[in-house]
Parts: sequence; structure tokens; C-alpha cells
Amino acid sequence: MKVIVDYDRCEANAVCMQISPEVFKLNEDDTLDVLIEEPGEALRAKVLEAVRRCPRQAIAVKE
Repeated sequence: MKVIVDYDRCEANAVCMQISPEVFKLNEDDTLDVLIEEPGEALRAKVLEAVRRCPRQAIAVKE
């Protein structure tokens, strides 16, 4: 699984970071970093929840 962020859509709401801080980090300048581009199975549920709950639908995963 690979995490893909559409930075043109991302508004840095930090919902993903609240759900999965191991994978997502919001910087002080309101930009999003993906800390683990290919998270393992242990983080799958959290990442998929972040994808589902993103207000701008800016996050996707590719298998």
C-alpha cells in the first residue's frame, strides 16, 4: 500500500494526522508531510480511516 496525497486539494485540516500521526504530520507552515509513504499492514486500518475522513478527499492509497 502506498499513500498518495493530492497537495492541490489538501487544506491541511490535520484530520489525517489526528487519526494516524505515525504516517501524517502537519508542519508549522500548514503543509502536510507523509512520514511513511508505504506503511505496513499494522497501520492499514488507520490509513484507510484517514483516507475516508479527509474533508477534501485529498488522500488515496494505491495497492
